[in-house]
Amino acid sequence: MWKLHAPAVRFLDNRWPEYGLTLSKIPVPSLSELMRVLVIDPDKARAALVAEGLADVKPLEVRSAPSFEAVEHELEAFAPDVIVIACDSPDRDTLENLRARSQHNPRPVVMFVDRSAPGLADAAIEAGVAAYVVDGLSAKRVRPVLEVALTRFQLMQKLRGDLAKAQADLASRKTIEKAKGLLMKERGLDEEAAYGVLRKLAMDGGRPLAAVAADLVAYANVLRGGAE
Repeated sequence: MWKLHAPAVRFLDNRWPEYGLTLSKIPVPSLSELMRVLVIDPDKARAALVAEGLADVKPLEVRSAPSFEAVEHELEAFAPDVIVIACDSPDRDTLENLRARSQHNPRPVVMFVDRSAPGLADAAIEAGVAAYVVDGLSAKRVRPVLEVALTRFQLMQKLRGDLAKAQADLASRKTIEKAKGLLMKERGLDEEAAYGVLRKLAMDGGRPLAAVAADLVAYANVLRGGAE
């Protein structure tokens, strides 16, 4: 595993342990496998530093473009493992563009900037940037910074997935409780018997319990002439 130099990358901090996760618990992606890197930088000399910093990664494919628009038609086909954006200073249009792309197809993004105004770093992270480096683009730092970005991206995707699952589970439990309440009221059942009815319907139909409960609640809403 490559040594990570925390001062090189902002937001590699102590917030992760509050989620019960640390770097030691997250498998670090290997940069010795096929790596596709997309570099967005209007300065060709600066963009070349990224390829130089990954020179010992084999096999490696690096593509450079002055902007996202210039590579739009081939972005999906190329399917980069990581996107590196280098610029003098990020502008709001770039960050909004990146935010939209991250929502549609999230990928690890590293941003190297020569200078940064107050608030831009936070805006970049909110737009989906995994590592934001100010005045620090050099060939020798590219590989460890990309490794940090890949690790952080993997962590954040896991946290988002866990959160989405928790929210879906909570919604399912609420729906099941509502369906049980309807059965208890309409049929005069106790809670255990109402749950048994729902479970039998689910087993007989080969459907998830939450789906059956949702149908029951929907039917009840229709009969009452409204929706909840």
